[in-house]
Amino acid sequence: MKKIITTPDAPAPIGPYNQAVLAGNTLYISGQIPIDPSSGNLIEGNIKAETKQSMENLKAILTEAGMTFENVVKSSIFLNDMHQFSEINEVYGSYFNPDTAPARETVEVANLPKFVNVEISMIAIK
Repeated sequence: MKKIITTPDAPAPIGPYNQAVLAGNTLYISGQIPIDPSSGNLIEGNIKAETKQSMENLKAILTEAGMTFENVVKSSIFLNDMHQFSEINEVYGSYFNPDTAPARETVEVANLPKFVNVEISMIAIK
């Protein structure tokens, strides 16, 4: 059985999907882009700020599900310029203990929703 996880502390979906789905003990979090949930505005122009907002959106969803970044077992990072990898990685890494960090892939793509520079999704286990 699945349970839909929703919080006003992360951006509302911009399509036919939910912020996250809890199936048993596994939480599947949809890709989060740098939208400030309080204003609905995109954070633009600084990849570190964009990554931080994406991570804060993920954190809000994890919190709503009663989890933390320690529960994350898999992350996917999509970015539109691999030259920004180190800056994204620096911000992303600040949310995890290196000894227990999740598995991850990072993929360069041509475009992302709303033409943002970064989108991050996660899978977490209770």
